[in-house]
Amino acid sequence: MKSVTADQLAAMRETYLADTKARVVRNALTKNDLSSVSRVFDAEAANPNLFSIDLKTMPVTNQQASGRCWIFSAMNVLREKIAANYEIKEFELSQNYIAFYDKLEKANWFMECVLAEADAPLNSENNRFLLETAVGDGGQWNMLVSLVKKYGICPKTAMPETYQSSHTRTMNGILNRRLRRFAADIRKVSTEERSALKEECLKEVYGLIASCFGLPPVSFTFEYRDKNDVYHADYNVTPIDFYRQYLKEDLDEYVSVIHGPTDDKPYYRTYTVKYLGNVVDGNRIELLNLPMDEFKKAAIDTLKAGEPVWFGCDCGKFGDRETGLWDDSQYDYAGTLDMKLDMSKADELDTRESAMNHAMVFTGVNLVDDKPTRWKIENSWGDKTANKGYYIASDSWFDKYMYVVAINKKYLSEKAKAALAAEPQELEPWDPFGTLAD
Repeated sequence: MKSVTADQLAAMRETYLADTKARVVRNALTKNDLSSVSRVFDAEAANPNLFSIDLKTMPVTNQQASGRCWIFSAMNVLREKIAANYEIKEFELSQNYIAFYDKLEKANWFMECVLAEADAPLNSENNRFLLETAVGDGGQWNMLVSLVKKYGICPKTAMPETYQSSHTRTMNGILNRRLRRFAADIRKVSTEERSALKEECLKEVYGLIASCFGLPPVSFTFEYRDKNDVYHADYNVTPIDFYRQYLKEDLDEYVSVIHGPTDDKPYYRTYTVKYLGNVVDGNRIELLNLPMDEFKKAAIDTLKAGEPVWFGCDCGKFGDRETGLWDDSQYDYAGTLDMKLDMSKADELDTRESAMNHAMVFTGVNLVDDKPTRWKIENSWGDKTANKGYYIASDSWFDKYMYVVAINKKYLSEKAKAALAAEPQELEPWDPFGTLAD
């Protein structure tokens, strides 16, 4: 290993001081934000808030200080389907109801995973991964499907938000402390005693979640007004019955389609990720990797059919909450700083520079000669940002930072459908496509 030498420091300082542009940038940055100095204002004009396909959707929701974007975005998709079936003017599904069972199932999943690794050292690769990530708010589409199939759904009026469900940091810390204690405790007892320790821990976890989120309803009354302002009420409805009766959608028909252009993931193959999931007896995580043209076409065909699209992306790249624009040409950091910052999508994934970290909903797209130029996004950050909570993504940003969409199989090509029949290849727990949207 080589250290930085005094000669190198002197040479770099001399070169920097001789750079007139660097002096101007340094002076600008003493009083201004780097993103403001690097802003390319032409990007906003190139992406107006107009779309050739623009679905009429309900007002945005707000996940507040929680990482439940994947739940909020999925519930936003499902509520539009229910509203269309029954001509409902406006309502929300309970994100808190799904989050309650997600937390419980994730705790159970975590304990099963650490039990499977109980004979390995705590500092083994798998145990380090499990203990570092533990249980958070985030998730993927397949995890949502498992929860809905097992527990159903309910309107938000049946299980509204609590302060803790909207501000999860402290509860998560307590939950993970208890789960990590379980991981330590099972190494101090016989194999036969581990089951009792798990039962005790799960009981405590249930109590924690119930105290923070409230108790999920066993049944409820569903009340709504239709588009003609006529009142309706359905009494003694269970969450499972509500899912089956009102949604009228087979969620098993939906596929998580990814775009991962890395060498280890050939297209038209399916993948799963070790130790990724929440419901032990639920759907396995399966990801179908498709080239960008098919990936994009599936999303467009869904929108053309009048259906919103759940998706996962890297929202941390080239975004502006005030204008509501995600565009990879919006900030010229490389030009401002004279740095080599361009990377391929494959390199960003392989080096951990980028991965999915947020889920939202496509509700529109602008097509020119049937080719997309920009996309309309329904977010879950409330209506005080962007265009009343709706955002815009340029098509070039889509290419670089879009990673997964939930697509009904009927919108896939025959070649893509055929790929679903093969057994998925298992990826390591720390693969970038094992990250969670939060």
